[in-house]
Amino acid sequence: MTRPALAALAVLALALTGCAPSNASDTGRPSASGLAPQTLSVYAAASLTGAFDELATLLEDQNPAVDVQVTYDGSSTLATQIAAGAPADVFASADQKNLQPLADDALVGPATVFAGNTLRIAVAPGNPLQIETLQDLARPGVITVLCAAQVPCGAASASLLANAGVSLTPASEEQNVTAVVTKIAGGEADAGLVYATDVAANPDRIQGVTPAGADAVVGHYPIAVVADSAHAEAAQAFVDLVLSPAGQAVLAAHGFLAP
Repeated sequence: MTRPALAALAVLALALTGCAPSNASDTGRPSASGLAPQTLSVYAAASLTGAFDELATLLEDQNPAVDVQVTYDGSSTLATQIAAGAPADVFASADQKNLQPLADDALVGPATVFAGNTLRIAVAPGNPLQIETLQDLARPGVITVLCAAQVPCGAASASLLANAGVSLTPASEEQNVTAVVTKIAGGEADAGLVYATDVAANPDRIQGVTPAGADAVVGHYPIAVVADSAHAEAAQAFVDLVLSPAGQAVLAAHGFLAP
């Protein structure tokens, strides 16, 4: 291996494992992790909750001086908040559409796609209404909820339904996919469209049915450091972790597709 390659590996190891010889103190000097005491604010799509909770803990384990706080919501809501000046350090969107305006305005740095996701029909455990197809979502008497159109899961749902030639009026349009899960799990709705990862994360609350054509509608998740982040080094360390083999393994364990 060449010396430049070895040096690059050493830099990557430092970013991911946070090894440095100095000690933490309340003066803001770097801790043993190499990062000074700080709170890192990550804004992430609601469907990333389980995986990013785990990754946040992993970064904190590697960098004990860093406290990672993750805000989860619909990507459109988070993008609007960042554009308005919310103090985010990292933005992980469930689609490029909601991140692109921030990139166009130089509010985020270069984005990298780190995961993919597909849709499932979500129903109550046991599937009491025997909902098996997208057409069943439009059956009389079936209460169906969807994500709002501006939310990535809503845009993907619209594409999936259009591809299948299904037209329906949902009982409600939710601002994030977690709200769709909550309504079905709570008995307020009979069915809805959610991500495969949401089904995997809620095995006791909902059941998933794979609709025809799901593999043709894949959501791609980009991540970027917010341009005016006050914690750019820690923000980049989190992004690097998400993109690393360890981070990709966590995402895969939660049901996400490779980027």
